[in-house]
Formats: sequence, structure tokens, C-alpha cells
Amino acid sequence: MGHVPGPGYRAHVRATVLRTFATLVLLVGCGASDASTAEGVPAGADGPFVVTRVVDGDTIKLANGDTVRLIGIDTPETVDPRKPVQCFGEEASARTRELLDGEHVYLEYDPTQGRVDRYGRTLAYVWTTDGSLVNEQLVAEGYAHEYTYEIPYKYRDEFNAAEASARDNERGLWAAGACA
Repeated sequence: MGHVPGPGYRAHVRATVLRTFATLVLLVGCGASDASTAEGVPAGADGPFVVTRVVDGDTIKLANGDTVRLIGIDTPETVDPRKPVQCFGEEASARTRELLDGEHVYLEYDPTQGRVDRYGRTLAYVWTTDGSLVNEQLVAEGYAHEYTYEIPYKYRDEFNAAEASARDNERGLWAAGACA
């Protein structure tokens, strides 16, 4: 006849199983929180941050106080005190406001561009929680030009293709009569 374990042994096994289960729950929970980016947002992107203000078509302010300049694009000016409001500037600012004002975003930095420009603005690619790259979207919709400042950047080919498509399809700035 075999040995039947006593109540002390069963309590020990139960405690071991519970500790193992608790450890697994903690590990799974930590793994989920470490994946701090939304689906479609590149690993390593920083955030989420809340956009509190759209300064113009290519510059936003975050709740943490940072001002962010979108890398690789240039929209027509609306707030430069040295220049009049440029053609399609109001539309570009309005579109950026529509996409980002009050939204949660992730920032992807590009080591080729530096982290901060000469005006103290953070330089970044801005991703929405649905995985859209706003910089590229503004170019593709014709609200911005592709813009390379001295050194080519990570998404330059994609932004150039987006601008070519916007031009070919006469979207935004390139629509017939938009800036005639």
C-alpha cells in the first residue's frame, strides 16, 4: 500500500502552486507594461504624451511643457513674425490640429537629427495611438513639403514618395488653384 501524504504536505504544495501562479501573473503584467507603445508604433518610441496645443502645421506643444518640431516636413508658415501667413498655412495648421489637438502621441527620435533644434524644440516623428506617422500623413495629404535639414533622416524616402504622390494627385498644396 502506498504512502498517503498528510495535510501539511498538501498545504505546502498548495502554497508552492499559488506562489508560482502569482509570479507568472507578475511577469505577464510586467511584460505588458514594458510594451509601452501602441500597436504600429516603433519599439523604443517615447510616450504617450498629450498634445495640449498645435502651434502651427509642423510644431506642437505637449502637456509636459515640451515643444515638438516634426522631423522631415515643413508646412507653410502661420506664426513666424518675420513672414506673412503663407498660402495653405492656415489649412495645414487646421489639419494638424484636427489630427493631434488633445490626443495621446508617441515620439520617435532620430539620432541623425539630434534631439533638440536651435530654438529648443524637441525634434521627433509623431505617432498616434493607432500607429499613424503624422509627419508622413501631412506630406501625403498635401499639407506639408518633405524637408531635409542638412542631414538625411530615417523616413526621407517614404516622405519623398508621399510628396510625389500628393503632387501627382493634386492634393492639398498641389491642388489646382490652391496657391495660384
